Amino acid sequence: MSAALDIFRALGDPTRLRIIYLLRAMELAVGEIAQVVGQSQPRVSRHVRILAEAGLVERRKEGNWVFLRLGRGSAIAPFLTLFDQLAPSESEQLWQKADLARLAAVRADRSRAAESYFAEHAEKWDAIRSLHVPERDVERAMTALLEAEPIGHLLDIGTGTGRMIELFGPLADQVTALDRSPDMLRIARAKLPEDAGGKYALVLGDFGALPLAQGDADTVVLHQVLHYAQAPEAVIAEAARVTAAGGRVLIADFDAHEREELRLRDQHARLGFSDDQMESWFAQAGLDLDRVESLPGHELTVKLWLGRRRGARILPIEGRICA
Repeated sequence: MSAALDIFRALGDPTRLRIIYLLRAMELAVGEIAQVVGQSQPRVSRHVRILAEAGLVERRKEGNWVFLRLGRGSAIAPFLTLFDQLAPSESEQLWQKADLARLAAVRADRSRAAESYFAEHAEKWDAIRSLHVPERDVERAMTALLEAEPIGHLLDIGTGTGRMIELFGPLADQVTALDRSPDMLRIARAKLPEDAGGKYALVLGDFGALPLAQGDADTVVLHQVLHYAQAPEAVIAEAARVTAAGGRVLIADFDAHEREELRLRDQHARLGFSDDQMESWFAQAGLDLDRVESLPGHELTVKLWLGRRRGARILPIEGRICA
């Protein structure tokens, strides 16, 4: 009863109701909520504290920002169902419409920031892309490897620009995207669908210490990330730890090469990987190497290594994943 009273008290304020409705649409920073509801950040923070104490909202620090999403406790779901069943009053319809319009402006700001970041770094990325097979071919091959089974809980390690969650997120039940760069997470966040709700969690973190429990993820993707690792075998072991029995780990990276300038200019810690290396690391981590695909490019070859966590297999499903 105490938990129910805390929730009712927390919801007994129009601004806090507005915050709940906004977080049902997407994960937001405190400053973004302040922008939408037209209140100061300290005032919004007080409202957020009350919602968080009642378990209605979860806070997550990302660099200098604090992001919010709906709480995931079992006591919260009935209240969200109640919101769907109650017809809003005329005044509620007005503020909901106005808030959603301002929320669209927040999305637009995110997109502009992402475009600006891309413009600043385009020359560097284009130089690397020119060396290997077009990205659309890599994505097509990755899709072919993953499409026959449910994605389930997708973990995208080193999400970068968010392309993998854009590609595989629509068919996932839940998505966790991790990156150690707040700038890259802001770019990825700009690409989330409008109806993202609580399905997507974008998390600041490191691939050497994943913030997931053992066996939490069903499908793990590392797309052009592993070559930044000083100890790739440790990253693979950590990915395997959070993968459920029968779940899959897909790594897309470069075949072993000798382009030393990528180490010096672009901070690549490893100059690609051989199949023997990958098979050995998979075995040490408790993964069976199911498939290897090779995609030769102009200077570099992209390789796809698909591993499966030892345990019960997932039955295939019908349907295809579309880009």
